[in-house]
Amino acid sequence: MIRSLAVAAVLAFAAPAFAQSASSAADNRLTLTFETGAETGAVLVALYDSETAYEGGQPARVARIDVAAGQREAVFDLPAGAYGMKAFHDVDGDGRMNVNPFGMPTEPYAFSNNAVGNMGPAKWDRARFEVSGATAQTIRIR
Repeated sequence: MIRSLAVAAVLAFAAPAFAQSASSAADNRLTLTFETGAETGAVLVALYDSETAYEGGQPARVARIDVAAGQREAVFDLPAGAYGMKAFHDVDGDGRMNVNPFGMPTEPYAFSNNAVGNMGPAKWDRARFEVSGATAQTIRIR
């Protein structure tokens, strides 16, 4: 989980804040709204388009939501299909997910569908959702 979220963090800083639009994807807009417990830092988001990618590959899209500036949403124009999302709230704004000496995250994190993992990140089958037309999720990041 930490490795996947760390990849998301690195990619989030290298990619634009919002995903690229494609003419074929214009009608398939995903809006993710994040509820956070703190008003500092940023939420770093990684969106995956397959189970293989979600379990350890590269995200299809990434975003950085500047919570300190009042942002709460990430909007993606996507091809229709199955997706899964991983995110963490970089509360201190250092660009990485902080962990304790045992490797457990000390900053809030979340998965699509508000899925919860068991001794690790939520599995694809719990986080997976379909994008077809306008799709929205509110994610409680904790």
